[in-house]
Amino acid sequence: MSALLLHNARIYTADPRRPYASALAIANGRILAIGSDDDILAIHLPGAQRENLGGAFITPGLIDAHLHLQWTGLALQRVALHSATSVSEAVARVRERAEHTPPGMWIEGWGWSQEAWGGHFPTAAQLDAATQLHPVALRAKSGHALWVNTLALQQAGIGTHTPDPPGGQIVRLPDGSPSGVLLEQAMRLVSDIIPLPSCEQLMDATAAAMRAMNRVGLTAVHCMDGKGGIESFLTYQRLREQGRSTLRVIKQLPVEDLDAVIGCGLRSGFGDAWLRVGGIKVFADGALGSRTAWMLQPYEGDPHNYGIAIYDHQQLTAFALRAHAHGLSLTVHAIGDAANRAALDALAASYAQAGKDARLRDRIEHAQVLHPTDIPRFGQLGVIASVQPIHATQDMDAVDQHWGQRGRYAYAFRSLLESGARLALGSDAPVESFHPLLGMHAALTRQRADGQPIGGWHPQQRLNLDEVLHGYTLGAAYAGYAERDIGSLEVGKCADLVVWSHDLSQLPADALLEAQPQRVMVDGAWLF
Repeated sequence: MSALLLHNARIYTADPRRPYASALAIANGRILAIGSDDDILAIHLPGAQRENLGGAFITPGLIDAHLHLQWTGLALQRVALHSATSVSEAVARVRERAEHTPPGMWIEGWGWSQEAWGGHFPTAAQLDAATQLHPVALRAKSGHALWVNTLALQQAGIGTHTPDPPGGQIVRLPDGSPSGVLLEQAMRLVSDIIPLPSCEQLMDATAAAMRAMNRVGLTAVHCMDGKGGIESFLTYQRLREQGRSTLRVIKQLPVEDLDAVIGCGLRSGFGDAWLRVGGIKVFADGALGSRTAWMLQPYEGDPHNYGIAIYDHQQLTAFALRAHAHGLSLTVHAIGDAANRAALDALAASYAQAGKDARLRDRIEHAQVLHPTDIPRFGQLGVIASVQPIHATQDMDAVDQHWGQRGRYAYAFRSLLESGARLALGSDAPVESFHPLLGMHAALTRQRADGQPIGGWHPQQRLNLDEVLHGYTLGAAYAGYAERDIGSLEVGKCADLVVWSHDLSQLPADALLEAQPQRVMVDGAWLF
């Protein structure tokens, strides 16, 4: 028996029946007992190792309820554009990568934002200055726009007369020719022709992302990888078979694979503590950054732009009915207020027509801006709000610019919680950093790491530390059908925990970023 007794600690358990303890016993990867030092040290476990943690603050392992695990691994290997402050700087980074890339091979990148470049989309001609020997595809920070060069357009067969695909848009120059930016489903015209990484490359990239996430205190994630969702599910299985998994994964499967998922007989919640099926992921709309979020009223200063409805209310209802009939919950990406209303309407219609299966945990991802009459519907319908606090502080300027007064209903965490909604918190990496303290700080302060804006952006929507920790632990575990195994430090649950450099409960909210994980345990074993 592999046994460990941890004592002399301040342990936040996330268990409302026993919020704090000072010691715990671990055997074979599970928590055997939790309580006071005297209680735990009195336990006789043959060969048990004792560790005095010197009063350190401990939390359950943190769970990110929304990120793209495999994409994050691949993004770590691609041209990084998050910090590019101009088109010319982005082009220079692509040019540098091209100098070390054989001609004809694709160059991919991630993280640009036209908002940082004056609000105007870049063009293929600008990117051609970096290379004309390599097709180039650079995904926007939002993940909802793709910037490509002329060679990539040519290889994809995109020209003046290429029609916009359903749910997508080819941004065009005044003469009707493609500008080099593809929105939403139009991105697939290029992404579908880019050669896929090998199985080994995917596993190596994913394993590296897992380790990087462990180091910041994450022990489990909900993976939202869309295209290639089944392939990434296979990657996670292979990593586990090889003993390389260091992160528990709850996998949301793309709606494009719904028939295959049903054919296999998979149901939401199926799996174990390492790998579990979540729900069926479907996009209702686009994103704020690309101005494709589906809105009830047009964007400020853009009277004809209501965003893009990728699937409307009727289509979403059909998906909900089909998924629910086969024991699968729905995981709906909805940014704009129209998209959120359509998602809520679709789930309500499914419940009214077929009844609500209490086992299923439908959720809306992002719930980014809501009409005030829709906020209480989350609690009324039992729909989980899976939100990413870091978006509030990173996107607030764009919200003010493009949504105006509607921004007071954006990232409405406090309103959602007080109306009875369950919250699950995440990061949306690689769109934003997966470091959970950044998201926790944003939820607590409604400020960026630099302390701006003073007093916080719409500070009435702030959460307190207990609410934030719950969203990253039990709230996220519940959303992933995993609360029996993870999310709190209780007898019988997995021994996943984080030892922090500071007592998070004693730090002022604006000082939270001073803390760092010192040690992380998964399944009863210290990872570093």
